[in-house]
Amino acid sequence: QVHLVESGGGSVQAGGSLRLSCTASEYTTRNCMGWFRQVSDKTREGVAAICTGGGIAYDDSVKDRFTISQDNGKNTLYLQMNSLKPEDSAIYYCARGAWAYTPTQRLGASNYFNWGQGTQVTVSS
Repeated sequence: QVHLVESGGGSVQAGGSLRLSCTASEYTTRNCMGWFRQVSDKTREGVAAICTGGGIAYDDSVKDRFTISQDNGKNTLYLQMNSLKPEDSAIYYCARGAWAYTPTQRLGASNYFNWGQGTQVTVSS
């Protein structure tokens, strides 16, 4: 099983930026890598995903503010978060899943089977 470790979370004021990183224990192909977030007992929601071949999907709530990218040489996935809002506060999880074609599949938690431990992001107003 691939192990995923997130880092880069923290506390910022509204309008600020953070960059999350997720390092995988090994390089894999023909899959999707995604960022999800969860608040308390609410449903874990897909934020952004990138799949082999370059397909990218974003949730509407983060479009034009967040950017997902990956460095295959470092087995690392990134999430650059700009113009942060208090409603972005959550635990952010990195995940690896099956290759998917549609945005709905790419952002669906059920498509993912390897999860990191999560990193807390807190945005204050």
